[in-house]
Amino acid sequence: MTDAIDPLDTPDTQDAENAAAEAATDNGQDASLSGKVQSLETERDSLKEQLLRVLAETENVRKRANRQIADERIYAVEKFARDVLTVSDNLARALSAVPSDVRGLLPEAARNLIDGVELTQKELHSVLARHGVTVINATPGTEFDPALHQAVTQIPSDQASGLVVETFQSGWRIGERTLRAAMVAVSSGPG
Repeated sequence: MTDAIDPLDTPDTQDAENAAAEAATDNGQDASLSGKVQSLETERDSLKEQLLRVLAETENVRKRANRQIADERIYAVEKFARDVLTVSDNLARALSAVPSDVRGLLPEAARNLIDGVELTQKELHSVLARHGVTVINATPGTEFDPALHQAVTQIPSDQASGLVVETFQSGWRIGERTLRAAMVAVSSGPG
């Protein structure tokens, strides 16, 4: 018997069927690869976002640590400076105990002693200033600032209301912080 040849079953037709079968397999693989690529891209984007967040947080921690170190440098002497302020107050009291009009009448030894106390007070203030501790301006006529001044009393005066009239104790600050507020009398206006 002779084999019947199917006119549709030619080598060209078989190649086309094989190509179609391969294309279907390739499409399945392409779809699978496309899904994997999409999954990997999503994972990459997620990891990139996490990395950026971690880098930003690390930068914030570094800045915060640098700021704390700078603050510690500035404010490290705060307690010591507060204790030393009493020495400055005592030197000021000693100098104010001798009125300036009487100083010329004192013997030379007493004038030298007063000059030595003044020089000691100036040196103390310059050392404090070198470490960031400065006097608060509380001269008469200065605007009263509750962050810098402590009003002990309010008195009538020829100055406008709300201005410093008299300073009882000098105030000090360290950096931007008030170490000790200046004790002042504030004007209540003309009375």
